[in-house]
Amino acid sequence: MINLNDAYEIAKYIKDSKKVTPVKIYINGHFLKFEKNDNFKVFGSNGSYTLIGDYEQIMKVLDDKKDHIEDMHIEYDRRNSAIPVYNYLHEHARIEPGAVIRDMVTIGQNAVVMMGAIINIGAVIGDNSMIDMNAVIGARGIIGENVHLGAGAVVAGVLEPPSASPVIIEDDVMIGANAVILEGVKVGKGAVVAAGAIVTHDVEPGCVVAGSPARVIKMKDEKTCDKTKLMDGLRDLD
Repeated sequence: MINLNDAYEIAKYIKDSKKVTPVKIYINGHFLKFEKNDNFKVFGSNGSYTLIGDYEQIMKVLDDKKDHIEDMHIEYDRRNSAIPVYNYLHEHARIEPGAVIRDMVTIGQNAVVMMGAIINIGAVIGDNSMIDMNAVIGARGIIGENVHLGAGAVVAGVLEPPSASPVIIEDDVMIGANAVILEGVKVGKGAVVAAGAIVTHDVEPGCVVAGSPARVIKMKDEKTCDKTKLMDGLRDLD
């Protein structure tokens, strides 16, 4: 089992993995016949087939049948990919179209991942946290519970360069749109990071930070709590 806390081990896993180009190929033709096999999946019959698998494996077979192919359409979304996308069908979470989630992530109960979000290998998302539109969580980024990561915000990954410490966002943190949390930074429980802030150093619990680089502008108060409260209805799946 790969150690997701070790950047070098993840890099070795990627290096050693078989690179594949998953495709779905639709084929019509005459005198065509594809049998079930171990290299790719076959659906259809009588000259009309859908083939699903690695591009190179399928094309080896199709080259021998090219004279019998009348029409062909190929769907693909990657090339020589080292890590598959994460199968999140079992998760009790709301994951919207267009999110890209790589394998070996952890997604908590009632989490929300919005359109265009990108979540890399080894990332952790806690219960009831929302990853808003086009936000990025880099490799090994850790997001606590009840966190809101704003639209376009970036939690830097620690795979290259292989920093020893991942970004840690503790529980109940609000991160504004387009904020950037740099490698190795820890944002303490209940803190607020203003929109567009560039966070280069640890943020203490309950602090409100803003600017580039981000600096403490005040401690979280009742007014700030009211402005940054979460809406449970957006996370309720029951």
